[in-house]
Amino acid sequence: MAAPMSNPTSEQPGGVRKPIVVKKYANRRLYNTATSSYVTLDDLARMIKEGGDFVVYDAKTGEDLTRSVLTQIIVEQEQKGQNLLPISFLRQLISFYGDSMQFLVPGYLEQAMIAFAKNQEQMRNTLRATFGIFPFGQFEEMGKQNIALFERALQLLSPYAREGKPAAAEPSATAGEAAEDPRLKRLEAQIEALREQLEALGRGRQQS
Repeated sequence: MAAPMSNPTSEQPGGVRKPIVVKKYANRRLYNTATSSYVTLDDLARMIKEGGDFVVYDAKTGEDLTRSVLTQIIVEQEQKGQNLLPISFLRQLISFYGDSMQFLVPGYLEQAMIAFAKNQEQMRNTLRATFGIFPFGQFEEMGKQNIALFERALQLLSPYAREGKPAAAEPSATAGEAAEDPRLKRLEAQIEALREQLEALGRGRQQS
């Protein structure tokens, strides 16, 4: 049984916090070097929820396994029934692997999640301001709007889904070639417009 994780991040001199180093062994066990104990994916998920951070390295080769471990945590949470990712979102996301627009997806999703986190913080501020009265209606509406924005973002990032990919199109267009594509310029304008909508939504929450 894994020991509890008492220290979410490693405290360094000067108050600077660094991610905890977790080593993954060949038997798939995860070792927290800060607490000198073995941990589980649930422990790592709890660390993130508590505001901590970590990086995972292969104990033998030193390879960075952080991305794959984070993905495993998401898969495990989804299998437990805590579904955050709509099926349509997952299908659209999968369709971008190998697509010439793939390089745009990570940055856009990161910005979309930042906007979502701002809305979440606004909701928490509302909770504190109303002395524990939970704004169910506001939360539900906020969730619907954010999910709709996520799904619309993927649709905007996939102009080929509307227009159809040409049969003679090069399967692996480079970022430089894509930059000359007028469709990319139109896509960038659409993304910028959507970003402004997200910011306007956040300002509207703060003023309400």
